[in-house]
Amino acid sequence: MNKDLKRILLDKCREMEIPIVGVASVESWETPPFHPWMPKEFFPRSIYPEARSAIVIGLPVNLPVLETTPSIYYHELYRTINSLLDQYTYRLSIFLTEKGHPSIFIPRDGYGSIDVLLEKPIAFFSHRHAAFLAGLGTFGVNNTLLTSKYGPRVRFGTILTTAKLEAYPIADEELCTRCMLCVKHCPVNALDEKDYPEGITNKKACALYSSKLRERHISPCGICIKVCPIGKDRETYQRENIRMYEQKNTFQKYHNAWNHVRAYGGK
Repeated sequence: MNKDLKRILLDKCREMEIPIVGVASVESWETPPFHPWMPKEFFPRSIYPEARSAIVIGLPVNLPVLETTPSIYYHELYRTINSLLDQYTYRLSIFLTEKGHPSIFIPRDGYGSIDVLLEKPIAFFSHRHAAFLAGLGTFGVNNTLLTSKYGPRVRFGTILTTAKLEAYPIADEELCTRCMLCVKHCPVNALDEKDYPEGITNKKACALYSSKLRERHISPCGICIKVCPIGKDRETYQRENIRMYEQKNTFQKYHNAWNHVRAYGGK
C-alpha cells in the first residue's frame, strides 16, 4: 500500500477544497456486498484493465438552492456541480499520472441525454456504488447514497488509478430512517417502501418526468433528496423541521422565496 501517495492525494484534495474523498480497491466489485449486483462489464477493470484502486470524490448540493426545485436555480447548480466533478477528477487523474501512477477519470454522467436514458436507463459506470464501496455512505429507500454530513445531497465522481491505495472500510451505519418522505413526495410515484436494492427506482418514470422538466429548462427533479431528513447540512442551514415543505402557512417566507424562483427562468 502506498501510504505516502495517499497522504499526498488527500492533501491535494484539501487544496482543491474537495470535502468528501474515499478509496476502494477494484477487487471489492468482485465480491458483491448485496444482491442483486451489477454485471461484470460495469466493474472498474472492465473499463480500465490496469486499475487497482478507485478514488471517489463528492461535492455537496446546497440545500437552500435544492429547495427551489424544479427551477432554473437548481438546474444551474446541478450543471455546475457536474462540471466541477469532471474537472476535479480529470485534474486528479493527471496529478496521479504525473506522479508515475497512470490514472483516468470517469465523467459524472456517462450518457448523452435524457432521451438516451429513456431507451437505455443506465450509464456505463455507477458512481454511487463506487462511493458505497469507498466507505462514503449507505443506500436509502430513495436509491441514493446517504452520507452523514450531507444526507443524499452529494454528487460523486470517480478516478481509476493503477496506484495501490489503502481502501476505506464500507460504512456499516444504516443512515436511512425509513421515514418514507421520499416515497410520499415523489411526483411520479417512482419509489416504493422497500429497502435498496430490493426496492428499485422506476427509472423510466423518473426519466420521463426529467424529460418534461428539461423541455421547461428546469430539470432535474431532486425532490427525493430535498425532503430526506438525513444530513448535518439541515442543522447548518436551519432546516431540521421537515414539515416546512408541507406547512405553507407556518413557513410562508420560505414558500414565498421558492415560488419566486420557480416563476422565472423556465417555461
